[in-house]
Amino acid sequence: MKEILCGTSEITGASFSIYPMTDRFVDIILSSLKKVDTTKVWMKSDDISTCVRGHSEHVFDVVKAIFLNASIAGDHVVLNATFSNGCPGDSAGDAFMAEDLILMNKELSQKISLEVATQFALYPLGIPGYMDVIMDQIKTVDQQGVFSGGVHYSSRLDGDGNKVFAALESAFEGARNSDSSHIVMTVTMSANSPSRKEGQ
Repeated sequence: MKEILCGTSEITGASFSIYPMTDRFVDIILSSLKKVDTTKVWMKSDDISTCVRGHSEHVFDVVKAIFLNASIAGDHVVLNATFSNGCPGDSAGDAFMAEDLILMNKELSQKISLEVATQFALYPLGIPGYMDVIMDQIKTVDQQGVFSGGVHYSSRLDGDGNKVFAALESAFEGARNSDSSHIVMTVTMSANSPSRKEGQ
C-alpha cells in the first residue's frame, strides 16, 4: 500500500455551506455569491457545499464576505466550514497561487457590522505536541477579545463578525507556522439567531 504523506503546498482550502433559516434561502445564497468577488480563488459548488482554494488570505476573505452578506438582512444564517492547509495531493487551484495578496472583499465586509456566535476546533496533524499548538492559538484568540471559553470539543467565540473571522484566521495561520504539516480547522458560525447564549 502506497504511503500518503501530507503535502507541502501553500494552498489553503475551505469547504463550506451556508444555511439561511428562511424560505428565501435560494435568493439569499445566490445574491450573496453575486456580491462577492471570487476572482482570486479556485471555486466550485455542488448541491451540498462550496469549495474555495488559493492563498489563505483570499480563502478567508471570500468565506467571510459570503457569510456576512448572506446575513446582512437579519435572517438567521449558519455557516459550517472546514479549512485545511497541507492536505495530501491538494493541487487544484495551483494557478491561483500566482495572485497578489490584495483582498478583493475587505471593504465590502468591513461595512457590515454583525454580531456572531462561533464554535471552532483546531487540529494540527502529524505532531505529538499538537495540544501545545492548540493552546498557543487559544491564547492568541483570547487576546483579540472574542474568546468566550471552551465548550465540548471546541472553543467559543462571540462578537463582531469581522473580528471573529480575524481571530479564526489568526489561529489558523499561527498553527500553520507550527511543526504540523497539515492543519485542519472546523467552524460553525451563527448570525441573527433567535436563541440566546446560555446564561443570558
